[in-house]
Amino acid sequence: MKEFFKYVFATIVGIVLSTIIIGILGLIVLVGMISSLDSDTKTTVKENSVLYLNLDQTIIERTPEDSFGKFFGGANDKSIGFNDVIKALKKAQSDENIKAVYINVSAPNAGMATMLEVRNAIIDFKKSKKPIIAYSEVYTQGAYYLASAANKVYLNPEGDLEFKGFSSELIFFKGALEKLGIEAQVIRVGNYKSAVEPFINTKMSDYNRQQVTAYVNSLYQTFLNGIAETRKIEKDSLYQIANQYKIQFPKDALAYKMVDGLKYKDEVLDELRNITGKGKKDDINSISINDYIKNLPTQGNVASKNKVAVIYANGDIVGGEGSDEQIGSERISRAIRKARLDENVKAIVLRVNSGGGSALASDVIWREMVLSKKVKPVMASFGDVAASGGYYIAAGADSIFVQPNTITGSIGVFGIIPNFQNLLNNKLGLTFDGVKTGQYADIMSTNRPLTPGERAIIQKSVNKIYDTFISKVADGRKKTKTQVDSLGGGRVWIGTEAVKNGLADRLGSFSDAVKSAATKAKLKDYRVVEYPEKIDPLKELLSSAKDKVSAYYAKKEFGENYLYYKQMQKTLTNSGIQTRMDYEIRIK
Repeated sequence: MKEFFKYVFATIVGIVLSTIIIGILGLIVLVGMISSLDSDTKTTVKENSVLYLNLDQTIIERTPEDSFGKFFGGANDKSIGFNDVIKALKKAQSDENIKAVYINVSAPNAGMATMLEVRNAIIDFKKSKKPIIAYSEVYTQGAYYLASAANKVYLNPEGDLEFKGFSSELIFFKGALEKLGIEAQVIRVGNYKSAVEPFINTKMSDYNRQQVTAYVNSLYQTFLNGIAETRKIEKDSLYQIANQYKIQFPKDALAYKMVDGLKYKDEVLDELRNITGKGKKDDINSISINDYIKNLPTQGNVASKNKVAVIYANGDIVGGEGSDEQIGSERISRAIRKARLDENVKAIVLRVNSGGGSALASDVIWREMVLSKKVKPVMASFGDVAASGGYYIAAGADSIFVQPNTITGSIGVFGIIPNFQNLLNNKLGLTFDGVKTGQYADIMSTNRPLTPGERAIIQKSVNKIYDTFISKVADGRKKTKTQVDSLGGGRVWIGTEAVKNGLADRLGSFSDAVKSAATKAKLKDYRVVEYPEKIDPLKELLSSAKDKVSAYYAKKEFGENYLYYKQMQKTLTNSGIQTRMDYEIRIK
């Protein structure tokens, strides 16, 4: 009887808990649906308004659909597509209700090439003769790079402006893996293919140091050139200011003309009131960039049947469907195929922001690009990074557009097979035994080291994939395999160098690539359509709520070091041979 009541009680508790969970989930879905309905409503722009340009949010490739990220990432966890920022600033130029732009930025979450796209849009807005004011209590170097494009740059009198030059730091896991009893068995092609170095070295190889030094210096030159142009300060002077760490206090930033004034927020608001014709006690009419983009019309001539398809390929390249933050071979190849078969799509632009991933998935996407190129113009626009597999998928395009600070190349292949034998045998006391029908039946086993024969087989496969890679790049870029190999070997190139060595065709923005595609298709009027369709946020929530919660708490626990945790986890869980630049570039 006691057991009976115990099981009955357990069943009741289970039902109650399930009801609570379903109720909570239902509430989240309901709120999400309400938010989604609300987000579809256009926002009214009042007369004499200020466009509030918040650049501290995550700037990604495309603005996501209203999702449920706030339930897991916090209410301030916003993101916006760089393309929408550009379109909004262009629209605001001729919007009679917008009288000024106010930039708020202290620590932007965006790559260098993305920031250049946004910065150029800010500069282009100046054609309207409407003032742009930037203000912050603290400017990181990335924040100042964006803010320096404004007409006026203000800093809090007790604030901070960081201006010290660039540095890049890699973390190496070899020592930690040895302590755990794990060996990373690496098979690769290319001395510069440094994705594997954190797992087999304790410091940078000479090859990697050479390429990292080259691209960090190139990124820095683009950074200094932009600031020198808009702030009217000699580039050499900027270099000395940073090199000697001359900006230590706000008054230093003013003395060296890095800012136009030291002001508190209320003083900046008073200036905006004067611009918009408001009294000192009046509220300022303002609209955020996130709300303003809801009013954006379809890009191009909405009535035209001619279309230029933009296909966004963002994130790691994986097999299957992927997500909005991954390049799933099935999803992206299907999108390219849809654009290819649509007679009204006259040209295609592949927008790439990826450090690569699965070699097989990259080849699947490459195939659809080549087929499309046979029937209509195909352009590629590279964002922050289009390296390794990210370069592979675009190699067959008619033309490749890069920004001066785009990271590209990294034409190389590798595989990592972890050996857990020491961990399992000596630290955990686990041993294995079994039978097999052939010498290689258990190849890729992770509970023992590779045999010489197994290593030779895997190396042969890696070599074949590398040969395929450089052959397809050679065909697409009209070069010999020997020429591509000399540029490959896993070496990373900056955008300006990629144009010089022929891995890219032109320095240009995303908009330049779209215009070029339309020109090549001989279109006088057209509209831009975007592929693939964004993933429905409700489906995403139901399919990945557990992952989102895990990621949220991991970020909260690790803080800045979450990036390293994510990198190690990603590398150890990768399957198949990779065409990947497997570390993330962070400039400090």
